[in-house]
Amino acid sequence: MHEFTPDVEALAQEVLDYSLVRMKSNPPLDYPKSEAELYALAGETITEDGLGGSAALKLFTDVLAPACISTDHPSYLAFIPSAPSEHANLFDLVVGASALYGGSWQEGAGAVYAENQALRWLADLAGLPKSSGGVFVQGGTLGNLSALVAARHDARKKFNGVTRWVIAASKESHSSIVSAAEVMDVGVILIPTEDDLVLRGAAAAEIIDAHEANNPGEKVFALVGTAGTTNLGIIDDLNGLADVAEARGIWFHVDGAYGLAALCAPSVRAMFNGIERCDSFIVDPHKWLFAPYDACALIYRDPKQGKDAHTQHASYLDVLENEDEWNPSDYAIHLTRRPRGLPFWYSLAANGVKEYIVSMEATLKLAKDVAERIKSHPNLELLRDPTLSVVAFTRKGWSAQQYQQWSDKLLEDQIGFVTPSAHRGQPILRFAIVNPWTQMSDLEAILATL
Repeated sequence: MHEFTPDVEALAQEVLDYSLVRMKSNPPLDYPKSEAELYALAGETITEDGLGGSAALKLFTDVLAPACISTDHPSYLAFIPSAPSEHANLFDLVVGASALYGGSWQEGAGAVYAENQALRWLADLAGLPKSSGGVFVQGGTLGNLSALVAARHDARKKFNGVTRWVIAASKESHSSIVSAAEVMDVGVILIPTEDDLVLRGAAAAEIIDAHEANNPGEKVFALVGTAGTTNLGIIDDLNGLADVAEARGIWFHVDGAYGLAALCAPSVRAMFNGIERCDSFIVDPHKWLFAPYDACALIYRDPKQGKDAHTQHASYLDVLENEDEWNPSDYAIHLTRRPRGLPFWYSLAANGVKEYIVSMEATLKLAKDVAERIKSHPNLELLRDPTLSVVAFTRKGWSAQQYQQWSDKLLEDQIGFVTPSAHRGQPILRFAIVNPWTQMSDLEAILATL
C-alpha cells in the first residue's frame, strides 16, 4: 500500500488524466442523488480485499462525482460559489503530493513563508501595519471563532468584575457569529439595522451602552462589523463601528469572508474604508479570490494577541517555542494543519495582482449589468442595487413553494443552481456572482425561465 509500484504509477496517470480533463472541459452542473440511489449504484465501497485503484477511481468518476453539484459551474449562483483559478487547482495537486505540514516553522518553513506572503498582500490591501499577520484556517466559521476567542482573551486582561461576556453584531451578520457565541458560552446582541441594512456606529453605541446599563456585570468585549453580507452583500459602516469600539476599549472584528475579497478592486475599494482600524478580519480566498476549498485568511492587527490566546503548551511542543519563528498553529483553534493557503499563494505568484483585479472587476460589472436586465424584466423586481456581486430580486406573485419548485426544476433541467433565500421574512432569489467564467448568456438563460 505504501510502495510506488508499476500499478500505482499507472493509476497516477489515470488520476492526472481525469484531473486535466475535468479542468479543461466545461464543468458539469450535476445533481444530488438520494442515499438509496447512491447505494443502488455504488453499493458497499469498503471491502475486505479492496476494489483496486482503477475500480475505485471509476466508481468516483462515474457515480460519486456526478452526485455532487459543481461549485465552479458558471451557472452555480447559490450560496457563495467557488471558482479556483487553473493555477490554484493545479497547485492543490502539488500540495497534496508533497506531504507538507503547515503548523510550525520548523517543519514547514518554506510553506509558511509562502502563506505569509499571501497574508501580507491581504493585510496591505486592508491598510494594516507591517507588524500584522495571521494564518489560513478551514473557513469563515473557524476564522470568526478564533478571532473572537482572542478578543475575549484580551478583554479578560482589561476588564474586571465581569460575570458574562457579550458579542455585539448586526442582525444581518453571518450565522457563524451566533455559533461562535454558543461555542464560547457568551452572550450575543444582534443589533437591528435601518432599511438599507447597514449597521452604523450610532446604533451600535446606543444598543451596547443600553445593554450594559441594564445588565450589570455583563460586558461587550467585541463588536463585529460585516464587509459584504452573504445574503445581500451589505457593507457596514466600518469607520463608525471602529469609533465605537475604540471609545470603549473593545475589540473590533470584521467578517469579510465573502466581501473583503473586493479590497483589490479599485472601483469599490472606498466602500471598505475603516477596515484599516480593525483588530482582526477574515476573508475566504475559496470564495471570491479564486482558491480551492478550504482557505480562510484570519489576520490580526497585533498577532501577539492571537498567539497569547491560542498557543498550545505541552512538553513535546516545547521545541517549537521560539520567538523568532512563526508557527501558524499559534494563531487559531487548531494544531495540526495542512498549508491550505499555498494554492492561493501560487495563483497570486503565478498570475500577478493585475489579473486578480481584472477578474474581480469583471464579476462586479456583470452583477450591475444583470441588475439592469432584472429591472426591465416584466415578472421580476430588483430588491436593491447590488453593493458588490450579489444580485437579489423577487418574482412577482410567487409563494415560497413556487420559488422552491422553480429552483428544483432549474437544477433538474441542468440550467443552473439558484436556491431561494429570504429577506425580512419574504422569499427572494439571488445571484452570487464570483466566477469569472459566468457570462451574461448564463444569467439570461436562467432569467428566461422566470
